[in-house]
Amino acid sequence: MEHAGYIMALFGAGSICGSFIGGKLTDKFGFYDLQVGALISGGLLFFVVGYQHTFLSLAICVFILSLCNESVRPANSAAVAHYSSDENRTRSVSLNRLAINLGWAVGGGMGGFIAAIDYHLLFWMDGGTNILAALLLLILMAKAKIVKTMKKRENTSFRISAYRDKTYLLFILLGMLFFICFYEFMIMEPAFYKIDWHFSERFIGFLLALNGIIIAFVEMVLIHNLEGKRHGLVYIIWGILLGAVGFVLINLVPPTAIMAIVIVILITFSEMLSMPFMNSFWISRSTHHNRGEYAALYSMTWSSAQIIAPIIGGIMISRGGFSLLWWILAGLSVASSAGFFLMYRSHHVDNRISKAIP
Repeated sequence: MEHAGYIMALFGAGSICGSFIGGKLTDKFGFYDLQVGALISGGLLFFVVGYQHTFLSLAICVFILSLCNESVRPANSAAVAHYSSDENRTRSVSLNRLAINLGWAVGGGMGGFIAAIDYHLLFWMDGGTNILAALLLLILMAKAKIVKTMKKRENTSFRISAYRDKTYLLFILLGMLFFICFYEFMIMEPAFYKIDWHFSERFIGFLLALNGIIIAFVEMVLIHNLEGKRHGLVYIIWGILLGAVGFVLINLVPPTAIMAIVIVILITFSEMLSMPFMNSFWISRSTHHNRGEYAALYSMTWSSAQIIAPIIGGIMISRGGFSLLWWILAGLSVASSAGFFLMYRSHHVDNRISKAIP
């Protein structure tokens, strides 16, 4: 178990490094080539990982696999930004999230079935789907189709480093607080419902699936009706506050199945309201020449939160039980939403001043 923990930590470290490098390479070579290269190299490395039998060799291969495979994220985010317009940017992000959640749901279901047949088949399936995605990209979206549109944007683009954009760095810091809270819930939810609320594994599985089901059927419709009506930061604020309400309710309501469903719905709507508009926000601050950096920093924040969340969760639960954890997450969510509110007020004032200047 200790070795398994180290391996997963190395996967997280590789993810952070891959996101950083992927962002740099996206800005230098473009999102198309990097997506193809990351998918093919990641696919081949999945085959290699499946045949490692020592801790050292597995650790090295998993780190390199994560670095290569996760470098696709900034490139993919830049591609979504390239193919979308200001009018449909958030819907484009939401559609991409829909694909990710469907893939997660199908992959999770297939994983258990495949592992029951032969564990090595998992690595062949993961590697095969990576390489298949690269081939589909080459066949269905030829590179020649994007060259003209990219050249048109080059003359109007200017480069500002994401690591010097103070507003974006504040956005990343506030987003980190929210991401930690979100991951905390997703990681600790099954254990909490089993240990404290004494639900069966079957019902806990239903609660986990409910999140993906709601996203699949509701998010695109929700975003379609909200996009363009208010500033995106407004929806981010309300989304994070919904999550805070969910964390508070866990400590206040009786441990019933109905209340567990209500809490999952609140957390899911928190995710659907905030995350698409968070993606849209960083895209709006980037240009063709620095989009990889912005996407990389956003992906690195997600990866960092994924590493930090279980550490903090374990400490809080050992000190004060699940109740202390949920109160702290509620407090962090309120702090994050308050920060975004101040950012919105500042952004709103800046816009009014710029409009008043002839």
